[in-house]
Parts: sequence; structure tokens; C-alpha cells
Amino acid sequence: MTMATLKTDPARLERFLTEIAAFGATKNGGVTRLALSDEDRDARNQLKAWFEAAGCETRIDRMGNMFFVRPGKNRALPPVMTGSHCDSQPQGGRFDGILGIIGGLEAVCALNDAGVTLERDLIVVDWTNEEGSRFTPGTTGSGVFAGKLDREAMYALTDREGLTFGGELERIGYKGMEDFDPRPLHANFEYHIEQGPVLERQGKTIGVPKGIVCLRWYDVEITGVPNHAGPTPMNERKDAVYAFARMASDIFEIGLASDNVVATVGEVHPSPNSRNVIAGNLHFTIDVRGWDEGETDRVCADIEKAVRTHAEVTGTTVDIRRTWEVERAPFHPQLVSMIRETAGELGLPALDMVSGASHDTVYINQFAPSAMIFVPSIGGRSHAEVEETSWADCAAGADVLLNCIIKTCNDPEGVEYA
Repeated sequence: MTMATLKTDPARLERFLTEIAAFGATKNGGVTRLALSDEDRDARNQLKAWFEAAGCETRIDRMGNMFFVRPGKNRALPPVMTGSHCDSQPQGGRFDGILGIIGGLEAVCALNDAGVTLERDLIVVDWTNEEGSRFTPGTTGSGVFAGKLDREAMYALTDREGLTFGGELERIGYKGMEDFDPRPLHANFEYHIEQGPVLERQGKTIGVPKGIVCLRWYDVEITGVPNHAGPTPMNERKDAVYAFARMASDIFEIGLASDNVVATVGEVHPSPNSRNVIAGNLHFTIDVRGWDEGETDRVCADIEKAVRTHAEVTGTTVDIRRTWEVERAPFHPQLVSMIRETAGELGLPALDMVSGASHDTVYINQFAPSAMIFVPSIGGRSHAEVEETSWADCAAGADVLLNCIIKTCNDPEGVEYA
């Protein structure tokens, strides 16, 4: 078997993925493994044990990012990085994020099986708090690593119970004592499920995204007047839920009418949230994404205008704040081509596309040549317990990842993806 056709072990990959899914397993086959929870800690412990058994060194930085390093022949050369995240959404799926880490682990094991030592170090990373469901914003660990988010500000983030990111990082025992900085990186790959329906509909096994769409997050606070549901006439109400309903409808319609921009209302928290009380307050979130930055910002401006207009019409007041903004991330064309060509060498049908979901690579891409590998999501479902990817597709994506790692890790000194 030549290096170009080296394959992973599908049965071992399935076993790793099945065993790691036990940490935070839900009764309907999904995973709730929120960042810095006990479940996250236990999964981290298992990853550390597996990687160290496979001969890797473990480094943990002050954000809790875990770096598993497989030494190469020339450790002075810039290393190759791959990986993703271990945390999940509440009642999320068992492939989102973790597939990229386990794919890296399986690549390490396949290289060990073949007795191969690569020229460069290979680093498999577990980035802290990609999802942002417990502590907002997401992609926290990679954002601090990239120098785009302030570490102390991230330590101060709180969850709904008032617990801080920094405090929980210490509690689970994953606050490293010093930073680990392997830069410059020679190349960076992230292997991930598509989280959409395109690959399945097109009958393709490997997705080759040219980049990640830009993203805008909003937090919106509507203030009305709480009152009794019975005696208060309809024409005298300042109902925060009614104002929200009008806003949410327009947000959907504005996204629907746009040129490939998506707009989503995610969290909705009315107060006092009682069946016989007119809501006096409501907090909700908006998520806007698109490949074209200008069109995305036009959609955002229309949404902001609509929210303010509906507040005025309903007699409520509104505070709309943009809480997170990430530029689109075009991937490195040479690495994108490498993924496409590697899929072809392995006889796997591939499709050029974009990533509608944000990933840690959105930050790593800003300072290192980067690209992603996608495999199909059955039914296009993700961030839900029904999330599913076939074991055969998981292994196919891992094979592409492994061979891209081999190619880049064996680049001689002086080769750069500029």
C-alpha cells in the first residue's frame, strides 16, 4: 500500500465515535455536552487518554484548548494542524465537531499502524467552546488563540446561572498554566459534517468548501408593559410578545427575499412567561449569515429598521445590539484543490460548495493556510439529536483527511502555501 492510498480503519473510527458519544448521551441518541461542563471534562479526559496511548504529547493552553502533538522527523519545521471541537449544542448531535477530532485521532493511529513518521509535527486540536450555546460568543478558544478575542474578557463570560467561563475552566481542571503557540503553521485542516442537505441531495461523498460565510449575531430586548391578560383591552396593550411576533415575521421574510442570505431567530425569552400575564419584556436573538458581505449587511440594515419600526407601531421600546461579527473566510486555494484532488485519488465523488455554518477555522484561516473537508449529513439535520452521518461517509472523510495530512506533513523545508 502506497502512501497515496493509505486508509483509516473504519471499525476503529466507529468505535472511537461511539464511545466518545457516551459522554453527555441523551435518550434519543444525541449528545448534550456543553462547554466546560462535567460531560465536556469527561470527554476531554478520554481524548487525552486515547491520544497519549497513540504516542502524542498533550499541551493545554490557558483557554483550555487541547493540542495533541505527534512528533515529526524535523520538529523545527512549521507543523500541520487539524481538529475541531468537543462541545455540543443542548440536545445536539454526536458528530458535530467531535468527528474532526476523532478523524485526527484515527489518522494518528493509521500512521502508527503503517509505521510512518512524517517530516513535520502533526497537531490535533480540541478547541474550547466552539458552539457558544453556554457561553457567548462561540469559537472562543480559537478566537483567543488567533488574537481576535480578549482572553480576560472571555474568562468573564457568564452562563444563565451566572457561572463564569474562567471559573468553570478552573473547576473542570482544564485551565492551562501557560500558552502553547506552534505558529507558524504550515497548513490547517478541519474535518466536519456538512450540517446541511446539499451533499446528500447531490449524491456526493466529500464536500470541498471554498470558505465560510460571514456571520452577524444580534441580541434584542423588547420592553412593553406587563399587565393582566383579562381586564386589559386589546387596544391598550403594549405587548412584548406581539411586538416580537411582528418582528420575527419580517426577519424571516427579509431573509427569504435576499440573495442567498439566511436570517434566523434562535433564542426567545418572554417575561414573566405566565399564561395570564401580558409579557412586559422579551429577549431574543438573531443570526444572519451569507457569502456576500455587502448583501449580508444590507439584510442586517433592513432587519434593524424593521425591528425598530415594529417597536414603534406596538408602543414598545427596543434595544438591538450586534454582539458578534465575523468576516467571511475564503480558504487557501491550494489546500482546497488538494482536498478535491485527494478525493479523486480515493475514488470519492466531491462537490465544491461553501460552508453556511461557522467553525473554528474561521479564525485559524486568518493567519494560517486552511481548508475544510465535509461529509454528508443525513436529511441535512444537525444541532439536533437526529443528526446522523453514515459510518462509511465518516471513514471516507477520514481517508481524505489522512492523505492531505500526509501530503502537507511531508512537504520539505522551503515549501510554503503562500
